[in-house]
Amino acid sequence: MIIYYDSLTGNTKRFVEKVKKQRPDWEIIKIVPKEKIERPGHLITFTIGIGNIPLTTTVFVRNNKDYLLSVSSTGNRNWGAHFGEAADKISKHYKIPFLMKVEMSGLQNDVEEFIRLVESI
Repeated sequence: MIIYYDSLTGNTKRFVEKVKKQRPDWEIIKIVPKEKIERPGHLITFTIGIGNIPLTTTVFVRNNKDYLLSVSSTGNRNWGAHFGEAADKISKHYKIPFLMKVEMSGLQNDVEEFIRLVESI
């Protein structure tokens, strides 16, 4: 299993590190925006501003949408309806299945739910 991720403040990075502890055989890869990937995987990004997709994630998704099996986002519930909205927008615009939203770096139940959802695909 491959998890591609983008992180600015470290929340998404901390979340994928928690996943890695539970699934040490999974490959966790920080995205490089203009890089073309050749293996399918799941994307986790963050939401910036008021529900916006980070530019780094946008470039990566444009180049690799055919290899992305799902999209998830970290965010802060303080943003209300805009919480984790980057995943919603990516899913809708690029037709990539939405997986889940995680607040900040996630709790143990978020990690378990993410693993369960990824393994069910």
